[in-house]
Amino acid sequence: MSEVISNNHKEGVKETLPLKGAGGSLFDKIWDAHVIQDVEDGPTQLYIDRLYLHEVTSPQAFDTLRDKGLKAFRPGQIFAMPDHNTPSDQQECINDPVGRKQVETLARNCQEFGIRHFAMGTKDNGIIHVVGPEKGLSLPGMTIVCGDSHTSTHGAVGAIAMGIGTSEVAQVLASQCILQQKPKTMRINIEGQLPEGTTAKDVALYIMAQMTTSGATGYAVEYAGSTIRSMSMEGRLTLSNLSIEMGSRAGLIAPDEVTFAYLKDREYAPKGADWDRAVEEWRKLRSDDDARFDKEVTYRAEDIAPRITYGTNPGAGIPIDGCIPTLDEVPEAQRAQFLAQLDYMQFQPGQRLLGTPVDYVFLGACTNGRIEDFRAFASVVKGRRKAPGVVAWLVPGSWAVRQQVIDEGIDKVLEEAGFELRLPSCSACLAMNPDKVPAGKLAISTSNRNFVGRQGPGARTILASPLTVAASAITGVITDVRAL
Repeated sequence: MSEVISNNHKEGVKETLPLKGAGGSLFDKIWDAHVIQDVEDGPTQLYIDRLYLHEVTSPQAFDTLRDKGLKAFRPGQIFAMPDHNTPSDQQECINDPVGRKQVETLARNCQEFGIRHFAMGTKDNGIIHVVGPEKGLSLPGMTIVCGDSHTSTHGAVGAIAMGIGTSEVAQVLASQCILQQKPKTMRINIEGQLPEGTTAKDVALYIMAQMTTSGATGYAVEYAGSTIRSMSMEGRLTLSNLSIEMGSRAGLIAPDEVTFAYLKDREYAPKGADWDRAVEEWRKLRSDDDARFDKEVTYRAEDIAPRITYGTNPGAGIPIDGCIPTLDEVPEAQRAQFLAQLDYMQFQPGQRLLGTPVDYVFLGACTNGRIEDFRAFASVVKGRRKAPGVVAWLVPGSWAVRQQVIDEGIDKVLEEAGFELRLPSCSACLAMNPDKVPAGKLAISTSNRNFVGRQGPGARTILASPLTVAASAITGVITDVRAL
């Protein structure tokens, strides 16, 4: 019998769940191994290996447990940390009373229910979707949930990772199970070698432009192909992070030597003989050669150039050296929405965005706040200077990332180029902390969403890779990094 390792090795909690069937997809294998009960004409009762909590979506879930007189069923499988409201300039206090209350409430709830809490300002803290993988809390074969849509990030290690609602968070707190309808499966293959200057972020923006932001609704997506296999773990995490932006519940990548090398010796990863046993089982976590998917698409890597967005959803994007579509290129039924996006962004149909002045640049978020992203940014700005008048927020995704930036001397490169390394936070990804882009200002950002007001009321956001953001920070205008 093969099995999925489902445990918290650091605390000695070890469980094994049998893998069922053959000829299945990676998603099917992990899902089937976690089924507790199939409800006829209803949802599946699914066992959850890891629940992550942050300060925004958890308070009501804890209140539900109190109202029903329940305890957390398996607190050792649950980890919590504040991130959305955390300031990036200082972390002595949170001046916003709502944000401060949310962070304080999370700490009290964790203490009351016996849940591990990584407090603001401590070495374990950061964005939950950065900390989970880097600590080895997210492992292959797991089912992982959090009350946050970008939980799909953790699927990059070969896990089923899904965002859930507050009532569902309460379900998992109380039972370590959840009721879910099984999604359909889709495989997205990327084949070939990415061109110079093209990153995992560009791959994700390309897929969204091809499929639209609802193209994977109702599906769990597995990313496969030679391009994916050659990606670093950080790149895979970026790609899986953006799965939700095309409607997918989960974005998985089969674990391989890249995964194992990344996870080995992580704080909560298996150690010694447990590690060897875990890797032996994790190698079996792949879609069978005869696996069938409900949908399958293939893209060529050489067709993907560095990309930027021009509208108010992540799928409204173009190659950086391209032009916004003209009205003739937009289906008539979509023209009103298209024009509304351009009106908000203050752009015109057919406009070329290269050379457009930018006011703010943001490096960070659970999409691009990892060490590889800071290395990429630094590789562009080294020996250059930030453009006058551009406000730059460079925010690591965790304290561990920040320390690595310092240990590698990247902070000195950034400082010499006129940039400041800030403190770990969700920061300017969303307008829930002090890092808000003012109304009307244009930001080029490595974050995951460019919705109306996402980075601040009236703020305008262009999504791009760390390389493109770095090039634009140096020149003060939207710049193709290949030109540098």
